Amino acid sequence: MANPGVERFPDFFQRWNGKLEDILQQLMQVSNQRTEVVKTQQELQALVSTVTTHLKLYYTTKWAAAHGNVLIFFSPPWLNPLEHAQLWLSGWKPSTVFRQVENLKNRNVLVLTEEQNKKIEELKMRVKMEEEKVEREMERQQVAMADRKMVQLAKITGRASANGSADAVAEVAVKEVFEGLETVMKASDCVRLKTLKGVLDLLSPMQSVDFLAANITTQLRFRHWGAKKKDTAGAVPSVNQDK
Repeated sequence: MANPGVERFPDFFQRWNGKLEDILQQLMQVSNQRTEVVKTQQELQALVSTVTTHLKLYYTTKWAAAHGNVLIFFSPPWLNPLEHAQLWLSGWKPSTVFRQVENLKNRNVLVLTEEQNKKIEELKMRVKMEEEKVEREMERQQVAMADRKMVQLAKITGRASANGSADAVAEVAVKEVFEGLETVMKASDCVRLKTLKGVLDLLSPMQSVDFLAANITTQLRFRHWGAKKKDTAGAVPSVNQDK
């Protein structure tokens, strides 16, 4: 039976992105006009918490929708080609966060202390190991899918079975594959969330606002640019039929 959450997910994703746009405006206002918009540390932290709560909502909704229908999240039809090009196991690759931090440092948007830089590097190494662990698990799942038993299963299910036992075997095997991929998806999402939390824990509230503003801007630009490119590529050029 199809999971109705998957059918509703594109609508949720559109609404979620709309809210993300609104949140970005708040972040940009504080980030760009810090001398005019005076915020206490508590107010800044509340804004950061609003962002992290919204991001967590995406993953909890995704996990609920993916149960039994995980394949679609590895190639989501609601994403444009540019967004697809950025995918790493159903989402953004955690280590890209550190390139963004480095870029913000180079532009003097983030001015980190020696201690912060040291801890960022330590976090970077831990995240790299977590990524490799998830990638190894994905490789294991791919090997399992290509296993001889799966090939034999395909042959079995290709023949009619009077007692329906072949269909039962096929259903169990496919369920195991889906469960394995769901495990990989959740593991990769957890690394993404742990990476964001790890970075934010090392930044001051104002630095967190600057970082999140840049992070979300990049995410939404991929969505806008990719959609624009897709529309342009899909346009039918006019043909002058005059001789």
